[in-house]
Amino acid sequence: MRRDFWDQPIEVVIGDGDHLKSIRNSRDALAYLMTCWPCEKAASYAVAKKICTDALDGRADSSAAASAFNVAADEAAVLR
Repeated sequence: MRRDFWDQPIEVVIGDGDHLKSIRNSRDALAYLMTCWPCEKAASYAVAKKICTDALDGRADSSAAASAFNVAADEAAVLR
C-alpha cells in the first residue's frame, strides 16, 4: 500500500466549526471532500478531488494534492 503523507497537515473544520480535522494525506483529503465538504462546490473542489485521486493511484505527486486541497479548502472557508 502506497503512503503519501504530506509535509504539513492541513487543519479543516467539520460542520458548524465546532470540530477540527487534521488532513495528513490524499486519502484523508479525498474522504473529507466526499463526506464533509460544504454543499456549494467551486471549481477548485473538482481539481482537488481529481489530484487527490490521482495521487492515490500514483499518477500525481502528494505535494500537488496537498496544494490543491489547501486551495479548495481556503476557497470554501473550511481552513482552520
